[in-house]
Amino acid sequence: MDYREAGVDVAAGRSFVQNIQQAVQSTQRPEVLGNLGGFAGCFQLPAGYQEPVLVSGTDGVGTKLKIAQAMNRHDTIGIDLVAMCVNDILTIGAEPLFFLDYLATGKLNPEQLAAVVSGIAQGCRESGCAILGGETAEMPGFYPTGEYDVAGFCVGIVEKSKILDGTQVQVGDIAIGLASQGVHSNGFSLVRKIIEQNGLNWQDCPPEFGGQSLGDIFLTPTQLYVKPILAALSTLDIHGMAHITGGGLPENLPRCLQANQDIQINRNAWDIPPVFHWLAKTGQVNETAMLETFNMGIGFVILVPPDQAETAINCFQAQNLAAFPLGEVVTGQKTLRFQ
Repeated sequence: MDYREAGVDVAAGRSFVQNIQQAVQSTQRPEVLGNLGGFAGCFQLPAGYQEPVLVSGTDGVGTKLKIAQAMNRHDTIGIDLVAMCVNDILTIGAEPLFFLDYLATGKLNPEQLAAVVSGIAQGCRESGCAILGGETAEMPGFYPTGEYDVAGFCVGIVEKSKILDGTQVQVGDIAIGLASQGVHSNGFSLVRKIIEQNGLNWQDCPPEFGGQSLGDIFLTPTQLYVKPILAALSTLDIHGMAHITGGGLPENLPRCLQANQDIQINRNAWDIPPVFHWLAKTGQVNETAMLETFNMGIGFVILVPPDQAETAINCFQAQNLAAFPLGEVVTGQKTLRFQ
């Protein structure tokens, strides 16, 4: 007996690494030292910082993976993975520098996982960060054949004096919401339950979606906010930022406030995309549960002084990213209020 008979194909693993080299290489930055295949990745800090602070983040994409596997479509999951990590570290003003991934599967399918990595590479290129390394684990008996799990890790950099930590936020600041691309990567256990209990499948095409299948709708990748936000940081006086993930606006938006502040949001400040209306109706999910589970069309929020609100909206719209004035910071206890 050998390792292959035990379920681990080392040769397939080597082939997989060779197949993804071009995708990985397409993400490289000048600061990357060495090549793919070593025991560790090396990255030289960019010049120009007085007190550079490294910022790290890690995340996955949850049970959205189940939809990708059911649809046998794996090219967008990697974009989700990158977005969930880089959007998080972006909230304190950090520029993403490099990214690493962890892929685990029961039986290595090089074509399937190469599609995942191609999405990771696309997300990294769009975010300006390099793929510095990764790990692929073949674990027979742990994952069913055809299934895999994926996690991502990113590191960014910010000048110490420019870290957004909540202390910059002032009463009267205006919350500007940036549009999401649908459900992003949170709430999929509820999404899947709604599909299951209504006897639907991912190939179904409800009339509300103009011929698109449910699988296509729900595999729409998470919006990457890196380039628009970094551009805005160079021209606007941004006081705070929040990435709207699990927990929706009520849980995530107060995280960028001081302890004695609330954010008061106008519930009618933006149009909720059709996918959320469909979920609420089909799953009979009440408004509170929807707001506490999904982003409801707002994937990222920035806080700016009142005299910069209009400039901020125009800045994002010029980059083809819809932006909405949601409300303002008021005195309170670090919560969100709807009006």
